[in-house]
Order: sequence, then C-alpha cells, then structure tokens
Amino acid sequence: MPRAKRGFKARRRHNKVLKQAKGFHGARSKLIRTAMEAVDHALQYAYVGRKLKKRDFRGLWQTRIAAAAAHRGTSYSRLMGDLKKKGSALDRKMLAELATNHPEDFAAIVEWAKAV
Repeated sequence: MPRAKRGFKARRRHNKVLKQAKGFHGARSKLIRTAMEAVDHALQYAYVGRKLKKRDFRGLWQTRIAAAAAHRGTSYSRLMGDLKKKGSALDRKMLAELATNHPEDFAAIVEWAKAV
C-alpha cells in the first residue's frame, strides 16, 4: 500500500495558520509548529482581552460620572440610585459621554434625578 502524505489538505491547513501568524517575530511566523502554538495563544489572549476591555471601559465610565457628579454636589452611588428610582434608561456609557462632552445636559440630569 502506498504511503499517504496528506499533501493538499495539510498544506491548506498549514497556510491558514501561517497566514494568521503573519507579523509574528522569527520562527513564530515561519515554522508550522511554533506558529500553531503562537496563534493558539494569540487567540486565547484576544478572547480574554475582549472581556477585559469591557471591564476597563465600565470602570472608566464610572470614574468620569463620579467626577462630574462630585462637581455637581452629589456622589456616584447616590446619583445612580436616584436614576434607578426614576426609571432612567440612560446607561453608564451615555452618562459618561454627557459628563465629558455636554456638562450642562449632565447637570440637568443630576437635578432631575435629585428631585425624587
């Protein structure tokens, strides 16, 4: 029985991995074994990074809202509690945007939330 070398299918699979490893340093972009390892790790880090990005942005928004709320004479927790009681549909991302780029609108929201 002749020896099967898996030519076409293996080459296609290898090229797919090497294409993903383009731009990696040294053997990590040239040799299939090290490239596969590097690509696997890179994909794991990318997945984790997407989750961390969400966490980091939420913290940034909270900091911006807290600073703007303190400037208006209230605390972050009190403001968020008042907004929740009022049934506001504004999320932290929008509140942070208003706090940084439209402070007069943010002040109006704070006054509206205080009047519970």
